Amino acid sequence: MEFKKFLTFSYDDGVTQDIRLIELFNKYGMRATFNLNSARLGEQRIMEREGRTVNHNKIKHADIKYVYEGHEIAAHTLTHPNLRLIENDDKLVREVEQDRLILSELCGYEVVGMAYPGGSPYVDARVVDLVKTRTGIRYARNTTSNFSFDVQTELIDFCPSVYHHKEMDRMFALGEQFLQMKPEKKQIYYVWGHAYEFDIHDTWDQMEEFLKMMSRRDDICYCTNREALLELSMP
Repeated sequence: MEFKKFLTFSYDDGVTQDIRLIELFNKYGMRATFNLNSARLGEQRIMEREGRTVNHNKIKHADIKYVYEGHEIAAHTLTHPNLRLIENDDKLVREVEQDRLILSELCGYEVVGMAYPGGSPYVDARVVDLVKTRTGIRYARNTTSNFSFDVQTELIDFCPSVYHHKEMDRMFALGEQFLQMKPEKKQIYYVWGHAYEFDIHDTWDQMEEFLKMMSRRDDICYCTNREALLELSMP
């Protein structure tokens, strides 16, 4: 069957909450891409978000391969800097390319995807050009939701469909729309976020409800970012 609809997820930072999220993805037959900072793997820390304290502990190096088995690992830079503020081109390229190479060694296959750390505010034309011309990255996601399913041509600075955390109602509405579609051309529903965000307002049940709603449809290809963007959806 040639699919016209592709559903994919992208989660950043390599936090230990990814383990619980992956259990949900596996339960409902979903696949996702996880964007990791290789120089920060194994860190133990907490963070303040929206008046709440949540764990921001990172998966350990030794656990990467089995934790993310069946899903895709992608780059997120070595240390999660604001790339726009790195004036030295070589240093900026190193943040991206070394992360890509280290993660490739850890997971046992070539990493070719990326999510920009900090998202759209940390990205400008220079950053995009350096990633495009001086690294092995073939696709890189920003954080500007376009609330669309259209296949994009600029894959080194492409927009997701929706951000699960601050746009959850919109995520459900788009999900209903996606389920009802019978498109003639290929469409991608791309959801992104951070797994620790489910701890902020305890929205794990809502996420499971969404996954259940979207699951087990014969006309949807449940795939990683790499498959959705590079292998399956392109002509």
